[in-house]
Amino acid sequence: MNQKGTRKSVKLEDSGANRRFLTGLTEVSTKYQTLIIASMKLMALTCLFATTAFAQNYPIKPVRYLVPFPAAASPDIIARLISERLTHLWGQQVVVDNRAGAGGTLGAAFAAKSPADGYTLFQCNIASSAIAESLYAKIPYDQQRDFAPIALIGKTPNVLVVHPSMPARTVREFVAYAKANPGKLSYGTSAAGSSQQLAMEYFKLTTKIDVMSIAYKGAPQALTDVMAGQIPVSVQSAPGVLSSIQSRRVRALAVMSKTRIAQMPDVPTVHETVAPGFESSSWYGLCAPTGTPVTILDKVHADLTTVLRMPDMQQRFTEMVVEYTPTHRDEFAQFMRTETARWARVIKEAGIPKQ
Repeated sequence: MNQKGTRKSVKLEDSGANRRFLTGLTEVSTKYQTLIIASMKLMALTCLFATTAFAQNYPIKPVRYLVPFPAAASPDIIARLISERLTHLWGQQVVVDNRAGAGGTLGAAFAAKSPADGYTLFQCNIASSAIAESLYAKIPYDQQRDFAPIALIGKTPNVLVVHPSMPARTVREFVAYAKANPGKLSYGTSAAGSSQQLAMEYFKLTTKIDVMSIAYKGAPQALTDVMAGQIPVSVQSAPGVLSSIQSRRVRALAVMSKTRIAQMPDVPTVHETVAPGFESSSWYGLCAPTGTPVTILDKVHADLTTVLRMPDMQQRFTEMVVEYTPTHRDEFAQFMRTETARWARVIKEAGIPKQ
């Protein structure tokens, strides 16, 4: 009995000691957790201040501006206009780096693998950032995953042109003529999957006409054959075809942007004539590798917007038939998603094989 009682007493004493030990341990644990949380908050604030200071001082060295097309092409000209003004604004050299090939995907792949430190900017575009995903069987990057959108730079409208001998003198008459002669008309375009070819395929799907495609090495060769009367129809970029329209070597039936352009105020849009809502323009934007600090993305966006709004830039854009459309970063991201979905549908419905 006494032995049992003694044992019971020991158990009670042990139990009390355990409670005191656990209580002390809890207090230590709570203090330790508080210390950890405070340290984490301090680290977060330190990182925030460091990132903000980094962005305010950005750039502290030359910035590479990747263009996935050759020198002297329209995208390159636009890039050099922007880089010159950013160089002046930042006090650091912004160097244009041309990485042409494979419809812009070579340059995009290079940009995707570049350090995400703000010192590599990529001039994304309709070819590499909207069409490529559905046109190529495999590309070495993912636009949504690998790039952070900064801003839309501008759009260049496509134009539907015909040889002056074409009986149809308006876009409505052209659609009616094509429907009356299915498969008898042909249009010239640059390589399969180009913005101009897909614009015509989009137009065909929308208006339900049957016009055969003839691929050329480039858009200028297709335009030459239209002017010579070898083929009746082509879709061309506005800057590339403007002088031929003005000299009456070809006739413009419709502009494929949502609104008319100042250089051809009498030429209607497809949207206002035969296909409400229709739009097809080449476009250029600015992206950076995913992981680039948001503060730097915001600074580049703000400074790029300043550059694009400069009167001399707007004058050059007007001369080049480039429409400046300001966007926030999230708006540009949504724009690219919409464009990617649009051209995926066109490629699929037109039966364009993957390359």
